Amino acid sequence: MIEFFLNGQHRRLAAAPDTSILELLRGPLAQHGTKEGCASGDCGACTVAIARPDHEGAMAYHTLNACITPAHQLQGAHLVTVEGLARGDALHPAQASMVACHGSQCGFCTPGIVMSLFALHEQQRALPRQELDDHRLEAALGGNLCRCTGYRPIRDAARSMGERTDTRPPWAEDPAFEQVVRDLSPTVAGEDQTGYLTPTTLAELIATMQRHPEARLVAGATDLWLEITQRLARFDAVIDLRQVEELRRIEEVADGWWVGAAVTYREWEPLLKTHYPAFAHLLTRLGSEQIRNRATVGGNIANASPIGDTPPVLLTLDAILRLAGPHGIREIPLESFFLDYKQTALAPGECIAAIFLPRPGDGHEQRVWKLSKRREDDISTLLGAFRWQLQDGTLRDVRVAYGGMAAIPLRVTAVEAALEGKAPDEESFGAARRALHQSLTPMSDARGSRDYRATAAANLLERWRLTLAHAGLEEPTQEVTLDAYAD
Repeated sequence: MIEFFLNGQHRRLAAAPDTSILELLRGPLAQHGTKEGCASGDCGACTVAIARPDHEGAMAYHTLNACITPAHQLQGAHLVTVEGLARGDALHPAQASMVACHGSQCGFCTPGIVMSLFALHEQQRALPRQELDDHRLEAALGGNLCRCTGYRPIRDAARSMGERTDTRPPWAEDPAFEQVVRDLSPTVAGEDQTGYLTPTTLAELIATMQRHPEARLVAGATDLWLEITQRLARFDAVIDLRQVEELRRIEEVADGWWVGAAVTYREWEPLLKTHYPAFAHLLTRLGSEQIRNRATVGGNIANASPIGDTPPVLLTLDAILRLAGPHGIREIPLESFFLDYKQTALAPGECIAAIFLPRPGDGHEQRVWKLSKRREDDISTLLGAFRWQLQDGTLRDVRVAYGGMAAIPLRVTAVEAALEGKAPDEESFGAARRALHQSLTPMSDARGSRDYRATAAANLLERWRLTLAHAGLEEPTQEVTLDAYAD
């Protein structure tokens, strides 16, 4: 049984392990305001908001795509849909602003846009001194792709929410409501009967995997659930990783951080902003805010996609994986993990427990450039990651990695060797481009041809050279150096 709150009302019901929140809403809960558009977490028509009390007991609302989120992950949470925003005839500021600014559309995608604005409004209320700048606004709306009325009316609506009467639903004004939600258990009841399994420790997880070798592992579900929505697969048993304590930690040690495999991008971002700003900026290009609120770094690695966004960057950082299984814990370099297309070094019964991110050394610099057809919420055609030191006019400790250039994300050691110990001049980078051409034969697919990828990858090397050449003239912002998407 799943026990949660929907728009302030207590709910308790059963569901199959492969049921999505969207199916639950439009089926037994009869809440039809939330729509199915793409069924893949891209369009945002199914956007809803969810909250659980944080460590201090406060409720922070975040958006997600209902079409690809397991219904059982509602356990112990408060789910808000477009039906729950108004207070009688008085509209919530997100709704009132959409009406006043003529931002409403045909009605299919508008509920999802309103829910993104609701979450943004709640976040702005919690941080009233934080200005709603263009970057924050674009992030909040980047996962709602249909804009039949155009962008301006919706942006105007977002900016004018603070000017409206702050009408909030009754549950939002009830100080006792948060405590009621806190009293719910985060673990699904009767899990062995439903097929939805929720271990709470790493030892329990390994034992559960042994008992249910057929079960699928799920954390954010932002990729796995596409097998259900796009391929019409059925899952009889699912093991949820989100309650496994060891997989939810970020542990700082002397030489870096162990990041639990079930840590979301949103939770990981503050660490990256402080120590790896180029990596943090990449996250703004990784899916949408709805996706980043759910997706995990462990899932991005385990998926073993050749166009996954984080693996090339982690390869340049010499990341290490901690794998856990029935025979104990072992650690391997990330570059040893990817074997072939969708094939990894995971042994039967093993899972990724954590990723080690080394502390950046003095003088290390980094650039990450992602090329995609659409800036927001799109998959990479090609991603290049570069890390180096510049000592006495020569390149040292060079790391170069690409995604989208082979069956796996990989370091290009021939390019690194061509640049190691060399001055960052045209001759050295010319040799690096030749080494790249000789080392890799890119794939062709719907996102880009082999020739395009080969040319674009070489152009990213030239862009790196130009960045180094102009480093002494001006200090480019992260926006300028990292935002290229269709060069």
